[in-house]
Amino acid sequence: MPQRRISANLMEPIMPPVSDLIAQSAARSCVVHRKIAGAISRTPVIASRLPMAEGTRLFYKTENFQHTGSFKLRGANAKLTTVPLDRPVITASSGNHGIACSRAAQTTGHDLIVVLPETVVAKKRKTIEGFGTKVVIHGSDASFSERHAQALAEAEGYTYISPYNDAEVIAGQGTAALELLDQIEGIDTVFISMGGGGLISGMGSVIKEFSPQTRVIGVSAANSCALAASIKAGKIVETDHLDTLADGVAGGVDEGSLTLPMASAVIDEIVYCDEEQIAAALKVLAWEENMLVEGAAALALAAYLAEPQKYAGQTSAVLLCGGNYEVDQLRGII
Repeated sequence: MPQRRISANLMEPIMPPVSDLIAQSAARSCVVHRKIAGAISRTPVIASRLPMAEGTRLFYKTENFQHTGSFKLRGANAKLTTVPLDRPVITASSGNHGIACSRAAQTTGHDLIVVLPETVVAKKRKTIEGFGTKVVIHGSDASFSERHAQALAEAEGYTYISPYNDAEVIAGQGTAALELLDQIEGIDTVFISMGGGGLISGMGSVIKEFSPQTRVIGVSAANSCALAASIKAGKIVETDHLDTLADGVAGGVDEGSLTLPMASAVIDEIVYCDEEQIAAALKVLAWEENMLVEGAAALALAAYLAEPQKYAGQTSAVLLCGGNYEVDQLRGII
């Protein structure tokens, strides 16, 4: 975690200037990338097959092909390699972070507990339990699961790991951007789905430090948009969380989260997409691009498809954050 200054008047921790957070996170991503290189896949960048105007390029950074089926493995390895083995670790997840921590814990030797919401995709829960991880089901969405995990950590003396509000986790997610910038030259725009903000804060920090001309588009599910609403309000706000195909980005944001100031600083534009747009993007990825992904990954493409003419003549990249889909749900859409 970044060092925090103490206010002489209020005696409360004050977060460092956001520019420092961005620079520190980008630098930490460089260090972390070397440390976790053997535990993650350098996922491929694939050119889109969609017909486009001359000079227009669209690429996918395919974290759906990551070892655990999502980008979350990056942050999980980055964090768990810094945590002592003297007590159990507990985290909360809508699924993918729990899968990633479960795999990482097998390597590091940590005892792990994952708190999942009642709405967790069955396939994700089964995968987590397949690693031998203890699972606790609590709450109607990931924000309730996070609060329960935090309470259990305090009551039982566990080490709590946030799925997004952690400097090491954020830096780990940023390693995807280091690879992307190395894989494609001259990127004009990157589309990244927004949940708690760990991914867009980490990737955005790297992009703004090493390719400041590249625009970062944060894509929010209209049915669950806590981070987007908080950015607009300039503070953490509570929002309603309706069912969404992009279940991987559903839930709220911790009070005092690092991701609010970081995401606010690195995002150039926020785009909201509804369920019809997410479903349409899932179909495009399945039938036109030959890739089956989860809704949170299709969410990022949905923003590009909403206004493709806006990006004509440019080089765009879409971060496909995961591929851990529910078969029956996807079958009903595509």
